Amino acid sequence: MKLLSFKSTSNRLGLCISFILLWVVIECTTISPPSTMVTTTVTSAPNATMQPRETSSSEPTASTTKPHPPDVKEFSVVGQNETSITLQWKQVDNSTHYILRFSRREENISSSAAAVTYTVYHLTNATRYDFSLFTVFANVSSSGVTITAVTAPRNVEDLKQVGQNETSITLQWKQVNNSDYTLRLSGSEENFTLSAEVGRHTIFLLLSGHEYSFSLFTVFANVSSSGVTISAVTEPPMVLSVNVTERCLTKVTLEWANQKEDWEYILQITENNVSTIENRSSDTVSYFVSNLNPGTKYHFNVITLFRGINSTPYPDFFVTTIDCASGNWHVTNSSIQGKIEGLFSRATASNGSQDHISPSKDLSFTGLYPGATYEVSLEYEKESKSFPQCKHKLTVLPPNLKAHCEYWAGGYSARVVWSRPNGVWTTVQVNTTGKTFNIDGNEDHHIIPRLQPAKRYKVSISLLSGSERSAEPFEFFCLTDQRGVIAGSFFGVLLFLVLVCVAAFIFLKKPDIIRRKKSFTGGSKLPNTKEKAISAAKFQDHFNQLSLDENRGFSEEYEDLSSVGKNQTHRIATLPDNKAKNRFTNVLPYDWCRVKLITSAPSETLDYINASYMPGYNSNREYIATQGPLFSTVGDFWKMIWEQRVNAIVMVTNCTEGGRNKCEQYWPDDRKQCLCGELLVTTRSQQKESSWTLREFSVKHENNSEERTVKHFHFTAWPDHGVPEDTGILIQFRELIRRHIKGEGTEAPTVVHCSAGVGRTGTIIALDVLLQQLEKERAVGINAFVHKMRLNRPHMVQTESQYVFLHQCIVDTLRPHERTEENIYENADMIYVNATALRELR
Repeated sequence: MKLLSFKSTSNRLGLCISFILLWVVIECTTISPPSTMVTTTVTSAPNATMQPRETSSSEPTASTTKPHPPDVKEFSVVGQNETSITLQWKQVDNSTHYILRFSRREENISSSAAAVTYTVYHLTNATRYDFSLFTVFANVSSSGVTITAVTAPRNVEDLKQVGQNETSITLQWKQVNNSDYTLRLSGSEENFTLSAEVGRHTIFLLLSGHEYSFSLFTVFANVSSSGVTISAVTEPPMVLSVNVTERCLTKVTLEWANQKEDWEYILQITENNVSTIENRSSDTVSYFVSNLNPGTKYHFNVITLFRGINSTPYPDFFVTTIDCASGNWHVTNSSIQGKIEGLFSRATASNGSQDHISPSKDLSFTGLYPGATYEVSLEYEKESKSFPQCKHKLTVLPPNLKAHCEYWAGGYSARVVWSRPNGVWTTVQVNTTGKTFNIDGNEDHHIIPRLQPAKRYKVSISLLSGSERSAEPFEFFCLTDQRGVIAGSFFGVLLFLVLVCVAAFIFLKKPDIIRRKKSFTGGSKLPNTKEKAISAAKFQDHFNQLSLDENRGFSEEYEDLSSVGKNQTHRIATLPDNKAKNRFTNVLPYDWCRVKLITSAPSETLDYINASYMPGYNSNREYIATQGPLFSTVGDFWKMIWEQRVNAIVMVTNCTEGGRNKCEQYWPDDRKQCLCGELLVTTRSQQKESSWTLREFSVKHENNSEERTVKHFHFTAWPDHGVPEDTGILIQFRELIRRHIKGEGTEAPTVVHCSAGVGRTGTIIALDVLLQQLEKERAVGINAFVHKMRLNRPHMVQTESQYVFLHQCIVDTLRPHERTEENIYENADMIYVNATALRELR
């Protein structure tokens, strides 16, 4: 029993040992080198009858051989992005199954391709991975091949351009942790490698005004992201220079070089005046700037614009020109003075041989040569730049002349002789007997024909330089020779004795002849019409009678008016503080009928304005005759309009005539306004016709906000010292004024002015009154009314031609459908110049 028990135990132990050996053999087989066959020998266990130390023969009873598959070759990384890595290897013979292990993940791969490509997804960006690849054959794996690969980092965010100049661009982005950067310029082989700590970079040495494309890549372990691309531009260059090619009163033209077609420009003149000039294909950019103020300095900037990026501004300035002709000029025979609105720093008056510089802004040139023509030039100089502002030619008044008479032709002519003063003149003008003689300036005498002996003739003589006349005509009297009278007296006495004898003979021999009731008419003496109105039926005959003997009747009537009113005082007008308020020194309002401005305290200077109340048809204060306002009296003019409650202004001059200032423009341009003292004047409307312009003003007082409407009747076709071309035009114009006065129905006076306020002013006032008289009385008294006007203001109806023109207006009114063959007032300045007329006003 003991022996049997021992044998059973031995058999069990042998069986266990056999199984252990078999497991060892199998394990060794799996890790054996390739192509190594492992032979496992299984020895049968001794049966139960065998003794413990007995062994059987060593012949194998069973054996199994398993291969070790080879590892793959050329295992490599062929691509990656932020979340995947692509691997590739060559196929192992007869192997189609592989195992890929990484990061505690295992993926089984089946592929029969010669080159296996496999992509691993769902990875983390910018992460390093260790991949192990095993070949599997018959459930037996190779020893494996290991490779390390990384995923691509993510792209940067918020890449933008944050700065630039003409040669550089600055980019900025949000940083990506643990990554470097590569910046690439499109079209360039150069890359910029940037460290991880940088989130900003400036690229230098670029071209100005160009657009560039940049790509920015994030780099991790030498692996780049897909990249982000941005377009950025450099700042365009500043324009090199800007030229002012045209300068006018209210506009200029600026020009500069255009460097590239796709560049635009910004012109900034003031903060609120900005213009964008689109790209042009020409080599130059020309821009027209309008609506500027005359004589004003403007600063401007020109900015180059490219893709929304501005260049450095080009700063400069320009000055608009000045209208010299519109200035308020005063000329004597040795000086030129004027006031010009606008910017200038230098004023020169030159006659070709001499230059005179004005010492102040209020122009004053003295010591000039009488009668010479000077060109006044204004210039503005600043910052080494010179801007010619304007040029204007003015002729200094020729010198005053002295002359005397000599007997000539037995008293039937007179020889006027004069000396030649220093100065320049073109014509000597002699006036006498209602006639004007223009003599060549080289002469020193003139013979006046067709005079009567032993007569006293008033003569005036002036020098003319072009259209300019001596400041004071020289007036004197010529006595013709009496020898003709003595001879005539002898024959007259003899004839008288003969007539007495004949009369005695008739009385004694034929007394019945004396008793014959026959009237003899002798001579053609004109009736005295000074105080008498001429009926409409007789006016044509009256007109014809005045026209006889070369219009001698007109001349005599007009000459009789020359002294009317001159004995009246005008003391206030000649006060030192009031002299500057007078446009002319010999047109002064009389003290008794002058218009007074309202003042807070009595003042003969503060209440003064060169204006006179004038009689009309219905009252003695229907009109106010005044001079054209000076620059310094515009405020007083509007003050008078307001205080006299005037609702109509009649203007019969232009502001500028013959290049000379006749009246300051006292109203603003259409739809604009200006402040005149305490009155705000606005031009509401303006209607221009061929011979006149009608305007409507709004006048508002600043203190009480009261507002009134004033009509402005401006006759523009009336030459200075002359008459209009047609009576009908002026008669129509007068009808417009009369219709307005009737429509208003107020007793406010109507203000009438020309330049001096006497010639054209007196004519239009007289025409209005005389036509009213003609309409209501069917009679008209021209001479009487002119006489009446001259008692209120000197020189009313200034020239004989204007006096004749009034008569012609009445004639044409009485026969509106007829036209005379010979217009009596045509060329009136040459035919009807008054022999003893007042000097022409300037």
